[in-house]
Amino acid sequence: MSMVRCSSANTLDVTPHSLQAGERPDVTVIVVNYNTGYLLDRMFRTLDNGRGSLRLQVIVVDNASRDNSVKILREKYPDVELIENATNVGFGRANNQALSLVRGRYVLLLNTDAFVSPDTLTKTTDFMDAHPQYGVLGVKLVGEDGALQPSCRYFPTPWNYFLTASGFDRFFPGARLVDDPGWDPASLRECDWVPGCYYLVRREVIERVGLFDIRYFLYYEEVDHCRAVRQAGWGVIYYPFTEVVHIGGESALSDGQLSLAGRQISALQVESQLLYFRKHHGVGGVLSAVFLGAMTDLLKTCKALVQRRDGARAAEAMRQVRMTLKVLVATRLASRATR
Repeated sequence: MSMVRCSSANTLDVTPHSLQAGERPDVTVIVVNYNTGYLLDRMFRTLDNGRGSLRLQVIVVDNASRDNSVKILREKYPDVELIENATNVGFGRANNQALSLVRGRYVLLLNTDAFVSPDTLTKTTDFMDAHPQYGVLGVKLVGEDGALQPSCRYFPTPWNYFLTASGFDRFFPGARLVDDPGWDPASLRECDWVPGCYYLVRREVIERVGLFDIRYFLYYEEVDHCRAVRQAGWGVIYYPFTEVVHIGGESALSDGQLSLAGRQISALQVESQLLYFRKHHGVGGVLSAVFLGAMTDLLKTCKALVQRRDGARAAEAMRQVRMTLKVLVATRLASRATR
């Protein structure tokens, strides 16, 4: 790992109002980059357009990108504090690496494929200033086409995950699912956790509970962190009065097999899920999750073969069962991470 401060000609000032020596930023923005150099200009441009009067410190952690990311950062963004990793250490570890450099009152974790609106930073920091009971804030997330993405969520359990994945949730209308079907995206609402692509957290929260558990290489970091934040006495809030355009899965496109169900790296997602269930639900929770997951995949296999005669979909469901069992063994019943 190396840390450099870029010093070549500037094309976009991402540190507004020329922070003076010793002056405290309002927000420290931490960006983890992995092979998404083509998104950096757009991400920085929207960040710059939305800074208002806020003083920003920007830290980018590059996870051994194989594209031209580091070249872009060095040549075009001299005010960025750049940490260069020799290997991809994962999302959680990379964010944690930046903590020793943080000087802001707030820390904003921002994905390279998340583009803030002009009012996002000022509105969300103003809200947090006025509501000290909240430790973490998330916003309305939309895709490039304007479609709403899950932005206000409840903690996963083996049971509610099974209900959603199997489609049996319709038989349990009172069950608390990860995504509430009655959620009003226009209403301010407390929730269990918010996605990490725009994740605004108080500095004192990090000083008290830390940031991410490094066992999660990718996925579930923010779920686990929000749980620690809530246990420490702060709330987690969904703020709907601004929005962030989030593409999703761009880093994953460059590395790994994407699942059919979504833009996820399937094995890493399963591993993180099992690690989370082991940490918060014990061995019984892990075994329940594996059993219920296998039941879901077997149901999907039968449905694909009997109703649709879809051999490819049935094969994918069975591959998921085998992969889950392989992860379970490799992690020794989810007691350790593999990366």
